[in-house]
Amino acid sequence: MKALTQGLMKGLPHFFRFGTALIAAAAAATTALAPAHAQSTAPAIGCVAPAELVRLENPLARVALRVSSGQPLKIVAIGSSSTFGAGASSPAWSYPSRLAVELQSLFPNLSITVVNRGVNGETTSEMLARFNRDVFAESPDLVLWQVGSNAVLHGVPVEQASALLREGLKRMRAADTDVVLINPQYAPKVIAKYAADQMVDLIDSTARETRVDLFERFAVMRYWRVTRDIPFSSFVSPDELHMNDWSYGCIAKLLAGAIHEAATRVTVTATARVRR
Repeated sequence: MKALTQGLMKGLPHFFRFGTALIAAAAAATTALAPAHAQSTAPAIGCVAPAELVRLENPLARVALRVSSGQPLKIVAIGSSSTFGAGASSPAWSYPSRLAVELQSLFPNLSITVVNRGVNGETTSEMLARFNRDVFAESPDLVLWQVGSNAVLHGVPVEQASALLREGLKRMRAADTDVVLINPQYAPKVIAKYAADQMVDLIDSTARETRVDLFERFAVMRYWRVTRDIPFSSFVSPDELHMNDWSYGCIAKLLAGAIHEAATRVTVTATARVRR
């Protein structure tokens, strides 16, 4: 049985069967999420973003192998409050929960589990401290690491953030898992910090240098605001920091599409080579 579990032009990217794994404490922590009435009306234009902003640059080899062989796929999403789902009306509207739904629609014959390991308020060093317990113990095929937002909010020096980011990537590479980094959200309280652009640039350059995929959440949300003129109130919670149901759902949909493309890209290439 399948487990029910759980910018614009700056920093261009490197281009959902139903089973989401929610963390055990999610139900108890529902009160940390925004009430449903706080959700704004969805933008009339719908969930959109330019293809070049959501394409993962590197193929997801391990995910592709699981997909091509029809084996169960496990994904761990680690991060802070925007992974946990702060600002959403319920745990079912966190991005990991919606990602499971979107991926299942793209891979209907695959057993998919998405485990939400987001913890409100964490910085990179605190996430690293629980990698063994919350990430590697799950033996994931893919890790989605949302990072950088709290470092910006708490004024963590960029040099320190860089060292911690590289340490985390090194450990995940050693665990032989695919990795996709997710950079900060483009929200008023984030972009008001002088280090926001520096953090986005740091994550981008580190991803490129280490050949790790990056999902450009910052650029996508900036596209909504700057290019499509969608007001922050439509995709950011009243606290001016966290996302809302619509934006969590849209980011999940775009990310699922990017994962699907990167995984099937490898499968198609491998099949073509065999035919030769």
